[in-house]
Amino acid sequence: MHPRTLLTSLAVTSALLACVPTATAATEPLSAPRIAAHFSLAAAQQPENITLDGDGSAYLTFSFARQIARVTPSGRTHVLATLPAPAKASTPNLGKAFVGGIARADDGTLYVTYATGTADLTGVWAVRPGGRPHRIAALPADGLPNGLALDPRTARLYVTDSVHGVIYRLPAHGGRATVWADDEALKPSTFAGANGLKLHHGAVWATNLDKGTVLRIPVTARGTAGPLQVRATGMPSIDDFAFTGHGDTLLAARDNNEVDLVRPDGTHTTVLTAADGLQTPTSVAVHGNTVYVPSAAYLTNEDPNLLVAHLDR
Repeated sequence: MHPRTLLTSLAVTSALLACVPTATAATEPLSAPRIAAHFSLAAAQQPENITLDGDGSAYLTFSFARQIARVTPSGRTHVLATLPAPAKASTPNLGKAFVGGIARADDGTLYVTYATGTADLTGVWAVRPGGRPHRIAALPADGLPNGLALDPRTARLYVTDSVHGVIYRLPAHGGRATVWADDEALKPSTFAGANGLKLHHGAVWATNLDKGTVLRIPVTARGTAGPLQVRATGMPSIDDFAFTGHGDTLLAARDNNEVDLVRPDGTHTTVLTAADGLQTPTSVAVHGNTVYVPSAAYLTNEDPNLLVAHLDR
C-alpha cells in the first residue's frame, strides 16, 4: 500500500527507484495486456487490493472511497458495501481512512482491513453476501493494517501492519487478534514495512515496501511462525503479489509502474510497465491463465483501472 502522494519525500523515493536495476532479460511470460475496467478518480475509486471468485469476477477494495466492489468478467463494476466513515480520521502515514487487503471465503464472505486512526473502527471487517459490513476484530489504532490472507483450513486470517511491522493472526469468525510474527525484516525503514500477504505451501509470504523484499515465514506444526527467510531483494516499493502456480514463482506489483516476475531463486524480471496501462499497480491475482492487476493511480493521478493479461504457461 503506498498512497505516497501524501508524503513530501516522494521526490527522494523516485530518485532512489531510478537508480535501482530491476530486471534481467527473460522470455515474456505475459501477453495481450488490456484494460478491463476504468474507475472514477473523482469518486476516489482507487483499487488497493483484489481477490477472485471461481467465475473470474474480481472483488476490489477502493481504498479512500472506503468501498468494496465487484467487477464482472465483462468489466461491469458494482459497489457492494461502504465502510462507515470515522468522525475524524487520523490514520498513520495517510491521514485519511484506508481500506486495504481483501480475502474471500468459499461461502462468499468478504474480509477487509480498515485503518482510520480511531479505536472504534480500525481492524478487520467482514461482509456476508447480501449483508452489511461489520467489524470482527479490533487492531491498534496507531497502526496501518494492510495485507490480508485467509487460511480456509484453519479458519484463520493473517494481517500485515505496515507501520508496526508485524503480522497478526485472528479467527475468521471474529475475536482477538494476536501478533503472529514480529521480525526486523518486517519493519519499515522510512514509510511502510510489511505489506502484501499470501499463504502458500505451508508458509506465510509477505513483502516489505521500504526494503524491497519478498519474505517467507513457515507455519510450524503448532501453528507458530518459523524462522523468517528473505527470498528476494532489490524491489523498492513492492506491494502485493500472487503466485503463478509454477511452484514459488510469483508476480509482484510495484509502485513505480511495474509488475515483476519473481523466480524461486530470487531473480526478478519486469513483465508489465506503464506502456501496458499500469498506473501505480497495487496488487495481483491469478485465475487460470488470466492475470489481474489493479492500478490505484496513487502517484500518477490519472487512470485507476484493472488490467488483465494472459499468463503463458
